[in-house]
Amino acid sequence: MTTAFTFPGQGSQAVGMGKLLADTFPEARAVFDEVDDALDQKLSDIMWNGPEGDLTLTANAQPALMAVSLATMRVLEAKGLDLKASVSFVAGHSLGEYSALAAAGSLDVATAAKLLRVRGNAMQNAVPVGQGAMAALLGLDFEAAAEIAKDAAQGEVCQAANDNAPGQVVVSGHVAAVERAVEIAKARGARRAVLLPVSAPFHCSLMGPAAEAMAEALTNADIKAPVVPLVANVLATPITDPVDIRDRLVEQVTGTVRWRESISWLAGEGVDTFVEVGTGKVLTGMVKRIAKEASGMAINSPDDIDAVIEKLSS
Repeated sequence: MTTAFTFPGQGSQAVGMGKLLADTFPEARAVFDEVDDALDQKLSDIMWNGPEGDLTLTANAQPALMAVSLATMRVLEAKGLDLKASVSFVAGHSLGEYSALAAAGSLDVATAAKLLRVRGNAMQNAVPVGQGAMAALLGLDFEAAAEIAKDAAQGEVCQAANDNAPGQVVVSGHVAAVERAVEIAKARGARRAVLLPVSAPFHCSLMGPAAEAMAEALTNADIKAPVVPLVANVLATPITDPVDIRDRLVEQVTGTVRWRESISWLAGEGVDTFVEVGTGKVLTGMVKRIAKEASGMAINSPDDIDAVIEKLSS
């Protein structure tokens, strides 16, 4: 058995996430306390009690999702998991890349939380509200979706932002351009093309100001080599060098999240078990569509933690 740990991105958040972990395991509670202290904010209270509108704010959702992933990791470690001995690769979807790096010892939890707060604010503020949009184009391959984005741009920005799974591509850019992409996609046989309820056009060139903010923030961040390789969003291949990691984290703010290619690469390297560490099952669903022969597990409860420990030790 060859295993990769994956870490979810924005959209997986839900009020109450991580509460059972914190109530059950002191190791998990310590992570939430550490994130609260790093941000000088009771983020855990928003996570567990809402309101949902506050949790879904990009600046809150990003460090919150990382906190759940790392709390889960600490419990796994307390139960005997040795990441380096049990897991061959880590990968994270968009902000999940920071969770993956923290899980692999490349970033400490406080640093990851602070970087994600900067990232969330910078991405939210890069484009005035109402000027950007994202849309999911379903039933088209990546090449077709990228061509639609190019044709829809018409002097504005419209780019393929997320290559999530076969037939599931997200485009991002100016509102009018993304709306054109939706109509073109429908005309070209998309099974479905729909605008997404997001607050900003992530992973396209409009995020340039956010990339600059992250370049500045990452300059002073202490980044170590991860204990297992990170399969980077923008490369779909593994990296371990701290300088390379820093550059790729800046690049991914405006670059395409190459998730389909990342999972395909991992499967091609013999990874047959994917464990989603955090909240929700979004990535596990994508894995089933990309690497049909692989098994996927999502950790959403203490029982799931025990199941993963048992599987990895078998």
